[in-house]
Amino acid sequence: MSKKILITHQKGGVGKSTLTFNLAQNISENASVAILDLDLQGSLSQVKELASGFDIIPYKGKINEIQNLEYDFVFIDTPPYLSNQLPELIQLVDLIIIPTKAGVLDLLAIKSTIELIENENKADKTLIVFNMIKANTTLTLDILIGLEEYNILIAKTHISDLVAFTRSVLVGGVQDDKNAQKQLDNLTKEILTKLI
Repeated sequence: MSKKILITHQKGGVGKSTLTFNLAQNISENASVAILDLDLQGSLSQVKELASGFDIIPYKGKINEIQNLEYDFVFIDTPPYLSNQLPELIQLVDLIIIPTKAGVLDLLAIKSTIELIENENKADKTLIVFNMIKANTTLTLDILIGLEEYNILIAKTHISDLVAFTRSVLVGGVQDDKNAQKQLDNLTKEILTKLI
């Protein structure tokens, strides 16, 4: 039975697809992995030939067919506008990752995503990941306090806004950048621990 991981946020521009690609790449070294690309624009599907060690599948079927995918891990990359299908997806998956930037507007936008998750009683299966964090900045106390009201686990690992992540999809990962790889390894460990 595969572990299904939903990467979602109702706001665009938070780095969902890039994070999904890198997590799949990282985990594929020790497991069979696929990314299911639910975005109609097919951002990841367009680069599937650049994926090494894992599959990228453009999604065209019914949501319940996700159960039939025979991989150890299936990452589901969603577009921001998918709210009508999200409740069903949330019920099907083992873990939900919400990547977010550390800004006030991102904090406001995360509310609708979290409400959908809470309505499906999956808050305990959710992990917020601070993504695309600018160098030499600290998360403001206001952002962390704003997220505390939701009772959703926040990943200890923050993913920086590094060039290595930006170009990772074109070069098949971040292995050439020790800092980026360390962040990715640490986040991968947190995710695997949450899945156990």
